Amino acid sequence: MIRWRVPKRVLIATLSSIALYFFLSSGYREYELSGVLPHTKPEDVWDFLADFSHMKRLNPTILDFKVVSESGYRNDWKYTVSYEEKLSHWPYTYNQGVGHYMVTKLSDANGGVYSVASKHRTCFLSGFYCPQAEGEFTIRRINDHDTLVTELVRYTCPFFFGSFCRREVEYQRHEIMRKLKEHFEHLRHQKIQAGRG
Repeated sequence: MIRWRVPKRVLIATLSSIALYFFLSSGYREYELSGVLPHTKPEDVWDFLADFSHMKRLNPTILDFKVVSESGYRNDWKYTVSYEEKLSHWPYTYNQGVGHYMVTKLSDANGGVYSVASKHRTCFLSGFYCPQAEGEFTIRRINDHDTLVTELVRYTCPFFFGSFCRREVEYQRHEIMRKLKEHFEHLRHQKIQAGRG
């Protein structure tokens, strides 16, 4: 009878790999946020959100970025961007991300429905761990004067860091929406002042 012996180091390495896989793996989680921008046109909001240089202004965690490639035309435009980011709750933790953006006009009905969708791969620990995320801004008119912006984010997160990931996603999304509202409110006041001059 042959008896198989597994070296102790191989057994430890195998069990450690399995434990690490379960520690880092997870399914997708979702987060959705909506905001109304008074007295704005959906197309203007869409143009603003489509430009990643504006996203750097809206999202305080993005430090730097570079457009890697782009193709298409205004109503169906795609581009890829690489960016460096720091986490808001762990400010000394930096990561490198790659985002693939799809900018499309979905419909002409009721003042237009617009989309800025993206897929991201964000790497930590020198590329050792790279969670995935998907996001989409949907922009549409809701009455004669106002625009509704809805952002849906789907993201992966290790099981043991669920609450941390949720806080990070909430912080970024709320900051983006807050600054987006401030930007268009500021533009509206400028137009009012210009009209009085």
